[in-house]
Amino acid sequence: MKLHWSPRSPFVRKVMIVLHETGLQNQVECVRSVVAFAGTPNEAVLADNPLGKIPTLVLDDGGALFDSRVICEYLDGLHDGPRLFPNAGPERFRQLRWMALADGLTDILLLWRTERTRPDSAWDVLLSAFERKTRACFERLEAEAGEITTAPFGIGHAAIICALGQMDFRFQGSRWESAFPRLAAWYAEATSRPSVAATAVVDDAPAGAPGDSVSPFTFTAA
Repeated sequence: MKLHWSPRSPFVRKVMIVLHETGLQNQVECVRSVVAFAGTPNEAVLADNPLGKIPTLVLDDGGALFDSRVICEYLDGLHDGPRLFPNAGPERFRQLRWMALADGLTDILLLWRTERTRPDSAWDVLLSAFERKTRACFERLEAEAGEITTAPFGIGHAAIICALGQMDFRFQGSRWESAFPRLAAWYAEATSRPSVAATAVVDDAPAGAPGDSVSPFTFTAA
């Protein structure tokens, strides 16, 4: 299998965490693929995914899967270990809900950065909405930190890790750990998990490229 991949993408990272958790990482060839929301589409990616987005997983039969949620569930069906997607019931929907929340937060952070880096002035109403929604997401994760800590590791945990990693990468100095200590305590422990440590975000941008921390946004300590 072939994965259109980037060491900077939080959604690619979610797939990589699943690959490591399932022991399938050596069955996938990672192909560095540069894509941008506000840029010229990557033709090599478009050939496999008409949306022009990563991650895209090209299967051995030539078919392709996208987006990260679909890829992760497909990979979770290729191994004999504990499932990251529980089969049914409350446990399944708890993990799916956490994934939806964390993926949504990641989307907000990516769009927030894009808006702040527009060549013309950013739209204040969007910046305000992104900030309010980000705060609300962190408040919900903090409220559920106890449950997140005690639940068996699943796809929801992987998605939350990727969202928090994106916050650290794109919004350095936000001081979210001080504002949400229970979530921060869980995350500090989660980062030592082998699949998480092996997939840490790597900034491979060319020397001299604009930095990724684009916002003075900070949380007020709780």
